[in-house]
Amino acid sequence: MAGHFGIALHGGAGVHPERDYTRVEVHLAELISRCVKQLEAGEAAIDVVEGAVAALEESGLYVAGRGAAPNTCGEVECDAAIMDGYTGRAGGVCALQEIAYPVRAARAVMDHTPYVLLAGRGARDFALAQNCQRIIDPKTHFCLPVGVEKAELERLDAGLVHGTVGAVALDRTGRLAAATSTGGLLGKQAGRVGDTPITGIGNWADRQVAISCTGIGEAFIKAGGARDVVSRMRYGGQSLSQAANAMLTDVASHNADGGLIAIDQQGQIQMAFNSPGMKRAMAGSQIPLTVAMR
Repeated sequence: MAGHFGIALHGGAGVHPERDYTRVEVHLAELISRCVKQLEAGEAAIDVVEGAVAALEESGLYVAGRGAAPNTCGEVECDAAIMDGYTGRAGGVCALQEIAYPVRAARAVMDHTPYVLLAGRGARDFALAQNCQRIIDPKTHFCLPVGVEKAELERLDAGLVHGTVGAVALDRTGRLAAATSTGGLLGKQAGRVGDTPITGIGNWADRQVAISCTGIGEAFIKAGGARDVVSRMRYGGQSLSQAANAMLTDVASHNADGGLIAIDQQGQIQMAFNSPGMKRAMAGSQIPLTVAMR
Protein backbone atom coordinates (compact mmCIF):
# COMPACT_ATOMS: atom_id res chain seq x y z
CA MET A 1 0.00 0.00 0.00
CA ALA A 2 1.52 3.32 -1.07
CA GLY A 3 1.94 6.44 1.02
CA HIS A 4 4.02 7.37 4.03
CA PHE A 5 2.44 7.77 7.46
CA GLY A 6 3.26 8.96 10.95
CA ILE A 7 1.87 9.54 14.41
CA ALA A 8 2.78 11.49 17.54
CA LEU A 9 1.32 11.19 21.05
CA HIS A 10 1.59 13.33 24.15
CA GLY A 11 0.65 12.69 27.74
CA GLY A 12 0.88 16.28 28.86
CA ALA A 13 3.48 18.99 29.31
CA GLY A 14 5.21 19.40 32.63
CA VAL A 15 7.39 16.62 34.03
CA HIS A 16 8.58 16.68 37.65
CA PRO A 17 12.37 16.17 37.70
CA GLU A 18 12.31 13.94 40.79
CA ARG A 19 9.50 11.56 39.85
CA ASP A 20 9.63 8.22 38.05
CA TYR A 21 7.82 8.08 34.71
CA THR A 22 8.88 4.56 33.71
CA ARG A 23 5.27 3.33 33.52
CA VAL A 24 4.39 6.24 31.25
CA GLU A 25 7.34 5.54 28.95
CA VAL A 26 6.39 1.87 28.65
CA HIS A 27 2.76 2.72 27.98
CA LEU A 28 3.55 5.31 25.30
CA ALA A 29 5.95 2.90 23.56
CA GLU A 30 3.37 0.10 23.50
CA LEU A 31 0.56 2.38 22.38
CA ILE A 32 2.44 4.10 19.58
CA SER A 33 3.69 0.72 18.31
CA ARG A 34 0.06 -0.38 18.06
CA CYS A 35 -0.92 2.84 16.29
CA VAL A 36 1.88 2.40 13.73
CA LYS A 37 0.61 -1.07 12.89
CA GLN A 38 -2.88 0.35 12.38
CA LEU A 39 -1.62 3.08 10.06
CA GLU A 40 0.60 0.62 8.22
CA ALA A 41 -2.46 -1.56 7.63
CA GLY A 42 -4.29 1.39 6.07
CA GLU A 43 -6.52 2.56 8.92
CA ALA A 44 -7.75 6.15 8.74
CA ALA A 45 -5.97 8.82 10.74
CA ILE A 46 -9.22 9.95 12.39
CA ASP A 47 -9.90 6.46 13.75
CA VAL A 48 -6.32 5.98 14.93
CA VAL A 49 -6.16 9.25 16.88
CA GLU A 50 -9.54 8.57 18.49
CA GLY A 51 -8.43 5.12 19.57
CA ALA A 52 -5.07 6.38 20.80
CA VAL A 53 -6.61 9.10 22.96
CA ALA A 54 -9.21 6.66 24.33
CA ALA A 55 -6.34 4.38 25.37
CA LEU A 56 -4.57 7.31 27.05
CA GLU A 57 -7.82 8.16 28.89
CA GLU A 58 -8.33 4.56 29.96
CA SER A 59 -4.82 4.08 31.34
CA GLY A 60 -5.20 6.41 34.31
CA LEU A 61 -1.56 7.42 33.90
CA TYR A 62 -2.31 10.98 32.74
CA VAL A 63 -4.48 13.94 33.80
CA ALA A 64 -7.28 12.87 31.45
CA GLY A 65 -9.99 10.23 31.56
CA ARG A 66 -9.43 7.99 34.60
CA GLY A 67 -6.60 10.25 35.77
CA ALA A 68 -8.76 13.39 35.94
CA ALA A 69 -9.08 15.09 39.33
CA PRO A 70 -12.08 16.62 41.13
CA ASN A 71 -12.87 20.32 40.82
CA THR A 72 -13.75 22.69 43.69
CA CYS A 73 -17.14 21.00 44.02
CA GLY A 74 -15.61 17.54 44.25
CA GLU A 75 -16.81 16.60 40.75
CA VAL A 76 -14.78 15.50 37.75
CA GLU A 77 -15.38 17.52 34.57
CA CYS A 78 -13.53 16.56 31.38
CA ASP A 79 -12.97 18.24 28.01
CA ALA A 80 -12.09 16.70 24.64
CA ALA A 81 -11.97 17.50 20.93
CA ILE A 82 -11.34 15.71 17.65
CA MET A 83 -10.94 16.91 14.06
CA ASP A 84 -10.69 15.31 10.63
CA GLY A 85 -8.34 17.43 8.55
CA TYR A 86 -9.53 16.15 5.16
CA THR A 87 -13.22 16.95 5.66
CA GLY A 88 -12.83 19.82 8.12
CA ARG A 89 -15.34 18.18 10.46
CA ALA A 90 -14.78 18.67 14.18
CA GLY A 91 -16.44 17.85 17.48
CA GLY A 92 -15.85 18.65 21.13
CA VAL A 93 -17.28 18.33 24.63
CA CYS A 94 -16.56 20.37 27.74
CA ALA A 95 -17.41 20.26 31.44
CA LEU A 96 -18.47 16.67 30.73
CA GLN A 97 -19.34 14.38 33.65
CA GLU A 98 -20.00 10.64 33.99
CA ILE A 99 -18.57 9.59 30.60
CA ALA A 100 -15.63 7.16 30.62
CA TYR A 101 -14.14 8.21 27.27
CA PRO A 102 -14.63 11.94 26.57
CA VAL A 103 -12.90 11.64 23.18
CA ARG A 104 -15.56 9.19 22.01
CA ALA A 105 -18.24 11.69 23.02
CA ALA A 106 -16.39 14.35 20.99
CA ARG A 107 -16.33 11.98 18.00
CA ALA A 108 -20.08 11.48 18.36
CA VAL A 109 -20.60 15.26 18.28
CA MET A 110 -18.54 15.40 15.07
CA ASP A 111 -20.30 12.48 13.40
CA HIS A 112 -23.89 12.92 14.54
CA THR A 113 -24.61 16.63 15.01
CA PRO A 114 -24.24 19.86 13.03
CA TYR A 115 -22.44 21.36 16.05
CA VAL A 116 -18.78 21.66 17.03
CA LEU A 117 -19.04 21.81 20.84
CA LEU A 118 -21.49 20.58 23.47
CA ALA A 119 -21.19 21.43 27.17
CA GLY A 120 -22.15 20.16 30.60
CA ARG A 121 -25.37 18.26 31.13
CA GLY A 122 -26.35 18.55 27.47
CA ALA A 123 -23.06 16.96 26.44
CA ARG A 124 -23.54 14.16 28.97
CA ASP A 125 -27.11 13.43 27.89
CA PHE A 126 -26.10 13.42 24.23
CA ALA A 127 -23.15 11.11 24.90
CA LEU A 128 -25.37 8.66 26.76
CA ALA A 129 -27.92 8.75 23.92
CA GLN A 130 -25.04 7.84 21.57
CA ASN A 131 -24.20 4.84 23.79
CA CYS A 132 -20.96 6.28 25.13
CA GLN A 133 -19.83 4.31 28.17
CA ARG A 134 -21.09 5.69 31.47
CA ILE A 135 -19.00 5.74 34.65
CA ILE A 136 -20.88 3.59 37.15
CA ASP A 137 -18.78 4.17 40.27
CA PRO A 138 -16.51 7.24 40.29
CA LYS A 139 -14.76 6.00 43.46
CA THR A 140 -13.34 2.98 41.65
CA HIS A 141 -13.07 4.53 38.19
CA PHE A 142 -10.74 7.46 38.87
CA CYS A 143 -7.15 7.13 40.04
CA LEU A 144 -4.07 9.26 40.72
CA PRO A 145 -2.00 9.73 37.52
CA VAL A 146 1.75 9.15 37.41
CA GLY A 147 3.78 12.15 38.59
CA VAL A 148 0.97 13.69 40.66
CA GLU A 149 1.13 13.48 44.45
CA LYS A 150 -2.03 13.24 46.55
CA ALA A 151 -0.99 16.33 48.51
CA GLU A 152 -1.09 18.38 45.30
CA LEU A 153 -4.80 17.73 44.97
CA GLU A 154 -5.36 19.33 48.38
CA ARG A 155 -3.28 22.49 47.88
CA LEU A 156 -4.95 25.81 47.17
CA ASP A 157 -2.58 26.32 44.23
CA ALA A 158 -3.18 22.87 42.75
CA GLY A 159 -4.61 24.59 39.69
CA LEU A 160 -1.04 25.27 38.61
CA VAL A 161 -0.69 21.52 38.02
CA HIS A 162 -2.01 20.57 34.60
CA GLY A 163 -2.15 17.67 32.20
CA THR A 164 -3.63 16.71 28.83
CA VAL A 165 -3.31 13.87 26.32
CA GLY A 166 -3.36 14.03 22.55
CA ALA A 167 -2.61 12.37 19.24
CA VAL A 168 -1.94 13.60 15.71
CA ALA A 169 -1.59 11.36 12.68
CA LEU A 170 -1.03 11.21 8.93
CA ASP A 171 -2.41 8.11 7.20
CA ARG A 172 -1.39 6.41 3.98
CA THR A 173 -3.98 8.35 1.96
CA GLY A 174 -2.45 11.67 3.09
CA ARG A 175 -5.25 12.55 5.49
CA LEU A 176 -4.47 14.24 8.80
CA ALA A 177 -6.34 14.15 12.11
CA ALA A 178 -5.94 15.32 15.69
CA ALA A 179 -7.58 14.47 19.03
CA THR A 180 -7.05 15.95 22.51
CA SER A 181 -8.51 15.19 25.96
CA THR A 182 -8.01 16.56 29.47
CA GLY A 183 -9.25 16.55 33.03
CA GLY A 184 -8.15 20.18 33.19
CA LEU A 185 -6.21 21.94 35.92
CA LEU A 186 -6.05 20.06 39.21
CA GLY A 187 -8.50 21.52 41.73
CA LYS A 188 -9.95 23.85 39.10
CA GLN A 189 -13.00 26.03 39.65
CA ALA A 190 -16.16 24.11 38.84
CA GLY A 191 -17.26 24.94 35.31
CA ARG A 192 -13.80 26.05 34.19
CA VAL A 193 -13.01 25.17 30.57
CA GLY A 194 -9.57 25.58 29.00
CA ASP A 195 -8.27 25.36 25.44
CA THR A 196 -8.57 21.61 24.85
CA PRO A 197 -12.17 21.40 23.54
CA ILE A 198 -11.97 24.63 21.54
CA THR A 199 -11.39 23.71 17.91
CA GLY A 200 -8.59 25.90 16.59
CA ILE A 201 -6.99 26.50 19.99
CA GLY A 202 -6.19 23.24 21.76
CA ASN A 203 -6.88 21.00 18.78
CA TRP A 204 -6.75 21.43 15.00
CA ALA A 205 -6.36 19.52 11.74
CA ASP A 206 -6.61 20.56 8.10
CA ARG A 207 -5.07 19.26 4.86
CA GLN A 208 -1.62 20.62 5.73
CA VAL A 209 -1.08 20.03 9.45
CA ALA A 210 -2.58 18.45 12.59
CA ILE A 211 -1.89 19.86 16.08
CA SER A 212 -2.65 18.92 19.69
CA CYS A 213 -1.74 21.32 22.51
CA THR A 214 -1.11 20.87 26.23
CA GLY A 215 -0.48 23.34 29.04
CA ILE A 216 -2.17 26.24 30.81
CA GLY A 217 -5.27 26.60 28.65
CA GLU A 218 -5.97 30.24 29.42
CA ALA A 219 -2.58 31.23 28.02
CA PHE A 220 -3.06 29.13 24.88
CA ILE A 221 -6.41 30.83 24.27
CA LYS A 222 -4.79 34.25 24.61
CA ALA A 223 -1.88 33.24 22.35
CA GLY A 224 -4.13 31.83 19.62
CA GLY A 225 -3.10 28.19 20.08
CA ALA A 226 -3.11 25.79 17.16
CA ARG A 227 -4.58 28.19 14.60
CA ASP A 228 -1.85 30.71 15.41
CA VAL A 229 0.67 28.05 14.38
CA VAL A 230 -1.25 27.45 11.14
CA SER A 231 -1.49 31.18 10.39
CA ARG A 232 2.22 31.70 10.95
CA MET A 233 2.88 28.95 8.40
CA ARG A 234 0.21 29.96 5.88
CA TYR A 235 0.57 33.73 5.90
CA GLY A 236 3.99 34.27 7.43
CA GLY A 237 5.88 31.57 5.58
CA GLN A 238 7.28 30.08 8.76
CA SER A 239 8.25 26.42 9.03
CA LEU A 240 6.28 24.15 11.34
CA SER A 241 9.10 24.30 13.87
CA GLN A 242 9.37 28.09 13.74
CA ALA A 243 5.61 28.57 14.03
CA ALA A 244 5.23 26.14 16.93
CA ASN A 245 8.03 27.71 18.94
CA ALA A 246 6.81 31.26 18.21
CA MET A 247 3.34 30.43 19.52
CA LEU A 248 4.85 28.92 22.67
CA THR A 249 6.86 32.10 23.15
CA ASP A 250 3.54 33.96 23.21
CA VAL A 251 2.24 31.43 25.76
CA ALA A 252 5.29 32.15 27.93
CA SER A 253 4.57 35.89 27.69
CA HIS A 254 1.39 35.14 29.66
CA ASN A 255 3.47 33.59 32.45
CA ALA A 256 2.49 30.08 31.47
CA ASP A 257 4.00 26.96 30.00
CA GLY A 258 2.98 24.05 27.81
CA GLY A 259 3.72 22.30 24.58
CA LEU A 260 2.32 20.76 21.43
CA ILE A 261 2.70 17.93 18.98
CA ALA A 262 2.17 18.43 15.26
CA ILE A 263 2.51 16.51 12.01
CA ASP A 264 2.36 17.92 8.49
CA GLN A 265 1.44 16.58 5.06
CA GLN A 266 5.05 15.47 4.45
CA GLY A 267 5.07 13.42 7.64
CA GLN A 268 7.35 15.80 9.52
CA ILE A 269 6.70 15.80 13.27
CA GLN A 270 7.27 18.64 15.70
CA MET A 271 7.12 18.14 19.48
CA ALA A 272 7.79 21.52 21.08
CA PHE A 273 7.47 22.60 24.71
CA ASN A 274 8.59 25.35 27.08
CA SER A 275 7.75 23.41 30.26
CA PRO A 276 9.97 21.09 32.33
CA GLY A 277 9.52 18.24 29.88
CA MET A 278 6.58 16.75 28.00
CA LYS A 279 5.50 13.11 27.93
CA ARG A 280 5.73 12.30 24.23
CA ALA A 281 6.29 9.69 21.54
CA MET A 282 6.51 9.58 17.76
CA ALA A 283 6.90 6.97 15.03
CA GLY A 284 6.10 6.38 11.38
CA SER A 285 7.15 4.99 8.04
CA GLN A 286 10.03 7.47 7.90
CA ILE A 287 10.48 8.06 11.65
CA PRO A 288 12.05 5.71 14.20
CA LEU A 289 10.01 5.06 17.34
CA THR A 290 10.99 7.63 19.95
CA VAL A 291 9.72 8.08 23.50
CA ALA A 292 10.90 10.93 25.71
CA MET A 293 9.93 12.73 28.90
CA ARG A 294 12.44 15.59 29.24
